[in-house]
Amino acid sequence: MNVLTGAKRIVVKVGSALLVDQASGQANHAWLAGFAADAARVRARGQQLLIVSSGAVALGRRRLGLNRRKLDLPGKQAAAAAGQSILMHAWEEALAPHGIVAAQILLTRDDTEVRHRWLNARATVETLLGLGVAPVVNENDTVVTEEIRYGDNDRLAARVAQMIGADLLVLLSDIDGLYTADPRKNPKARHIARVTDITDEVDAMAGAANADTGVGTGGMTTKLVAARIAAAAGCATMITFGARPSPLGAVEDGARCTLFEPSLTPAAAYKAWIAGSLAPQGALVVDAGASTALRAGKSLLPAGVRAVEGSFEKGDAVIVRDQDGREIGRGLARYDAADATRIAGVKSSEIEAALGFTAGPTLIHADDLALAR
Repeated sequence: MNVLTGAKRIVVKVGSALLVDQASGQANHAWLAGFAADAARVRARGQQLLIVSSGAVALGRRRLGLNRRKLDLPGKQAAAAAGQSILMHAWEEALAPHGIVAAQILLTRDDTEVRHRWLNARATVETLLGLGVAPVVNENDTVVTEEIRYGDNDRLAARVAQMIGADLLVLLSDIDGLYTADPRKNPKARHIARVTDITDEVDAMAGAANADTGVGTGGMTTKLVAARIAAAAGCATMITFGARPSPLGAVEDGARCTLFEPSLTPAAAYKAWIAGSLAPQGALVVDAGASTALRAGKSLLPAGVRAVEGSFEKGDAVIVRDQDGREIGRGLARYDAADATRIAGVKSSEIEAALGFTAGPTLIHADDLALAR
């Protein structure tokens, strides 16, 4: 089975060089139309698609008359503010003929690295995907600072793939994959079709960022960084040539690409991260019924909680123990310690009455719980 046609959830990163016509400085509507046909075919197979799209700064430069000027951070933020609406309008125009609704999501690095914000962002994306919407994600360049920016959308795409448990990340590039050297400079460079481990030798194959296009910020080095992030999350990464009318369709038909394989599934990698990489900030003690349900793969409902220990925030890791002190697992709390204490023993249908709001019916969702071995 083709990896692209077999994936359940796909993140595709589209760079500025593909989206912006260099001659006019406007959106490349012809390319967008071809990609939209790809998107429609992917969704018709029952696959979910999320787009990470560059282009706001490049489009905004033209609108503000800044094409000839080197932009500092405030200049980039101003260009992004002016260009983001053009970018989304271009995506909406391209996707609408296929009955696909586009939804804008602007993220900063904190949204994928601070756990409570990560949970909120993930919940929004999951809801949109469940509604059949195509989320279009970009870095929130209008407010981000140098200290908290991703710097390139390859890394952002990898973090988004990690956040939503995607099983395939597609990076559309100006080249059809990884080579042993830059094929534009070395005619003896050999294409690498498949990578099972990103070693130092593989890293050495990556050349410098492509400065020839004048609009992009990434290169093969950042794509390998993204592939490493994705692999750690159980997500495969594909790098392929994007500047063709139907880049995904071309891969389906056998066009050259490089596939970076993960060693784990997204679900297994996520559970391993919860179990081993996060320091627990508290504990939830559950009754026998909840203990049995959790071991059977169910979520932790507040009705089964008998005690709340520690001081934790929403999104923090907590230990789940039975009343005999045995650890059942570790998971991400969907309520902070104070709210968890108030709803302990309460039916899920009564959470909103107890708190005045609800963040969902579970204290820990099964997807966010790693059971002890």
